[in-house]
Amino acid sequence: MMITPSQEYRTIQYRVPERPLKGLDAAVNGCIGTYRRRPGVLTELKREADAVDRIAQEYRQLSDFELQQRLLEFRRIYRRAGKIPETALTCALAAIREAADRSLGLRPFVVQLMGALALHKGYLAEMATGEGKTLTAGLAAVLAGWRKRPCHVVTVNDYLVQRDAEWLRPLYTFCGVTAGFVTAEMTPDERSKGYSADVTYTTSKELLADFLRDQLRLGTLKDPTRRLIRELLSPFSAARGLVLRGLHTAIIDEADSLLIDEAVTPLIISSPRRNESLLEATQTAKIIASNLHPEADYTLNTRYREIELTAAGRLKLQEACSALPGFWRGNDRRLELLKQALVAREFFVRDRQYILENAKVVIVDEFTGRPMPQRTWREGLHQAIEAKEGLAISDPSETIARMSFQKFFRHFHCLSGMTGTAREAARELWQTYGLATVRIPTNRPCVRKHLPDRIFRDAGSKWAAVVSEIKRIHQTGRPILVGTRSVFASENLARLLTSEGLEFRVLNAVRLKEEASIVAMAGEHGRITIATNMAGRGTDIKLGAGVAALGGLHVIMTERHESRRVDRQLFGRAARQGDPGSAQAFVSAEDDLLRRYLPRPLPAMTDAILKMPLPGGKIITDAAFRLAQRKAQRLAHKQRRTVLRTDSWLDEALSFASQ
Repeated sequence: MMITPSQEYRTIQYRVPERPLKGLDAAVNGCIGTYRRRPGVLTELKREADAVDRIAQEYRQLSDFELQQRLLEFRRIYRRAGKIPETALTCALAAIREAADRSLGLRPFVVQLMGALALHKGYLAEMATGEGKTLTAGLAAVLAGWRKRPCHVVTVNDYLVQRDAEWLRPLYTFCGVTAGFVTAEMTPDERSKGYSADVTYTTSKELLADFLRDQLRLGTLKDPTRRLIRELLSPFSAARGLVLRGLHTAIIDEADSLLIDEAVTPLIISSPRRNESLLEATQTAKIIASNLHPEADYTLNTRYREIELTAAGRLKLQEACSALPGFWRGNDRRLELLKQALVAREFFVRDRQYILENAKVVIVDEFTGRPMPQRTWREGLHQAIEAKEGLAISDPSETIARMSFQKFFRHFHCLSGMTGTAREAARELWQTYGLATVRIPTNRPCVRKHLPDRIFRDAGSKWAAVVSEIKRIHQTGRPILVGTRSVFASENLARLLTSEGLEFRVLNAVRLKEEASIVAMAGEHGRITIATNMAGRGTDIKLGAGVAALGGLHVIMTERHESRRVDRQLFGRAARQGDPGSAQAFVSAEDDLLRRYLPRPLPAMTDAILKMPLPGGKIITDAAFRLAQRKAQRLAHKQRRTVLRTDSWLDEALSFASQ
């Protein structure tokens, strides 16, 4: 595809994030955030949505042609930019609502209008599962698309990207807005076409990768005037081939996952670099590590996933390296290589942190359960895991560009989002992104029953109880969704259910392609579905015929997560849109959460309490799990703040170096 100078002369601007606030400035900003989250905001949104609801009745009398002419007039108002009067916003949203009814056969509820207004005003809207977030985002995206500035609707995977863009395309077309999407397998020309639309659906990974590639291509030609001059002087300039039009508006679906859980994960553009010495050293380190034993030769820090060699271990390492050449004679380098081999052996477990696919190590996202085939661990860890598994060791990669999602999303001029779980992270979302949260009420009252946690001494007892509970509920005909924290746990449960003669479907990183269809059918009569953390986020679970009368979908959580938000995400799969449903957690004293995040005496104390049914024992064990979650959340928050400060420091250092 040839790109003319007039096409290339387009803005690729983005917002430069401000430095993180500290001290009194951060305290004052926190007070502002509290004010932005005040209850009066919801009251105002309800007032505006009711006004839209009233005005919308007038548009029902118009023909399709007349309605489209009104929509085009609103588009002209928004294209002229400037401050849009509230009356124009109300009338425009009312017309878009009518357009949705005619083009999609769906008439947005008042609560969805509230959500769209919240997105338009730059809020993060907490909307419960099944409340129609996809359509809500579409309403707000029409308003943003009318401005003819880049609007990106960001969601969690390629399937949802294409599904949502194609499903809402009739609405966008009716409203005079073009819609496109960008997925992983697209060519640069296809990506450029997708980003040229008024509204573009894509994933955070594809958007950030394209942003970094464009920045590499531009080099020093970020100013459009300089680019045009260079284009006139050199028709084959390096600036050709840009795919993005810049960063202006982002509407983020499942915002807590992208802005909190994956915030510190950097996206790295790299190229393989042959390093024979590292490949050979990785195999040698594996052999040396095989002769070391925990406690005697090294100690484990499970919380931080760190290894520390004892005096005996250091002596063994020294003896093993005495006959080895090169850098094995240097203490620091050989210690680093050995620790990577031990970390790979002790903390990275197949079907938990990674899976094997086509004789390759594929990382599994611990928050979503999804595989990430394009990612590798850094600093030799990926090669250490390949050596542990007996696979061919891949070449290490040389980093060309990198950026954390936490930094990237702060580049947008207008940022908003939706999620079912935001209130736990409301303060951090404000301090980091300037996003105030507002909790949109449900269209119908939620009648979900939360049953008390069942707590067991050991994992074996817990899994036996889970199987027994599944059998009991299955006999009633109710559908069951069982949430597990890892591929390993889901496959283990599958084996137990198979031995009991029960039919079920499994949704995990290994069976990712079947995700949408499996989750969509999870509410059918007598259905048993096992799912890792992803639990089909973005896919609605509708109850089958007669299921509501039986009590609706029942959700079983087989282990508490580090964040209570993830617990609520899984429980939120039941009792959507006023349907009946219930949820319960099964936990044990051997769960990773307790072992990793509680001081060593506390898990033993919990085990002792569970041995003896003491009065108040349940309260104490519940408190232990809550304490472990708080510690895990504080640790994760601290890590995100550290990355934020590091990003700021690097910006300053690189800016100074380029002077």
